[in-house]
Amino acid sequence: MDITDNITLKVPYGTRDSLPDETRKKRAVKEKLSRLFNSFGYEEVETPIVEYLDTLTMGSAKGDEENMLKLISRGETLALRHEMTTPIARMAVSRLSDSPLPLKLCYIANVYRQEETQAGRQCEFCQAGVELMGSSAAAADAEVVALCVRAIDECSLNDYRVFLGHIGFVQGLMTEYGINADAQRKIKKAMERRDLVKTESIIDTLDIDKTAKRNLKKMPWLIGGEDILTLAENMANNETSSAAVNNLREIYKLLKVYGAADAVSFDLGITRDFGYYTGAVFEVYAKGLGFPLAGGGRYDNMLADFGSSCPATGFSLGVDRLLLARKRQGGEEDTAAAAIYVAYGAGLEEKAVTEAARLREEENVAVRLALKSETKDEAQKSMQENRCSRLFYLE
Repeated sequence: MDITDNITLKVPYGTRDSLPDETRKKRAVKEKLSRLFNSFGYEEVETPIVEYLDTLTMGSAKGDEENMLKLISRGETLALRHEMTTPIARMAVSRLSDSPLPLKLCYIANVYRQEETQAGRQCEFCQAGVELMGSSAAAADAEVVALCVRAIDECSLNDYRVFLGHIGFVQGLMTEYGINADAQRKIKKAMERRDLVKTESIIDTLDIDKTAKRNLKKMPWLIGGEDILTLAENMANNETSSAAVNNLREIYKLLKVYGAADAVSFDLGITRDFGYYTGAVFEVYAKGLGFPLAGGGRYDNMLADFGSSCPATGFSLGVDRLLLARKRQGGEEDTAAAAIYVAYGAGLEEKAVTEAARLREEENVAVRLALKSETKDEAQKSMQENRCSRLFYLE
């Protein structure tokens, strides 16, 4: 029988095994991110892999239910967490309500989502990120964006770009032009998919003047440097859009101080995929990937859905996607451990066990101990097969 026909040797659709070399590289990235988040004052938390479906579809998160992996347990409908912000918001309200603000939390965890799988897009994938709760200041948004930039740099990915926008700009324009809720939803959906033809065709059906249509069609093209903010400001005649532009100016001013501004461009047409974003939003794209590497933004209404109004902002970074982008850009790090292979001649097994223990303690590196006696030539070959950098031979 062909091994590929044996279902007991397969993994479910959208999941994959991580082999030793891949796991070692992923672990190195996770450790770097954990140290970095901690250095900015973020404390790591964990949440259950499963949550009540009602929790994950609370309020503004309702729209993502179709992408969730669900199950029934004791009559209750559960779902695997599809992202980490909602579970952490639940935790913050239920378990950390007495903690001083701002609350700074971070995570590195697997999440689960129905996807049409391809390289970098799986149903099970690892995310790392931060949530900053309790501040509505531009400084909070700037810290989150700067930390995302720093995280990508720390993991040795060079060719990427952060696109920063604001939900309020698009919303303000559409309200200014009197566009009804249904048309707004269709335009946002088309913009989210970067479907420019669809976006323009919807706008053409609207009963608004030519100037309004022209400005709406410009939204997906408002991408670039600080001059884009001036152009956007001149397009809008409403307080919501103007406030959005001013907020972006404040954030960018601080990003310059962080040394992160060179990685950032503005994109006033960004509409993030979750319905709960309320302010500044951003997406990160890397050469070699056809989908975002990271993303985040302000979600001031989510904690109110759980009964505790509190401003919040954060981001998530796809660890698997980062590793894939780094590989495609030819910048993979060599994470092979410097290991010692301990081998021994006949009758020296006990001494070899003692020496291996000593080396682990003194050298602070991995030590692989032969499980039977070998000649020196055999040991040399075994050292290479075990991917060790050094041979310690007892004779």
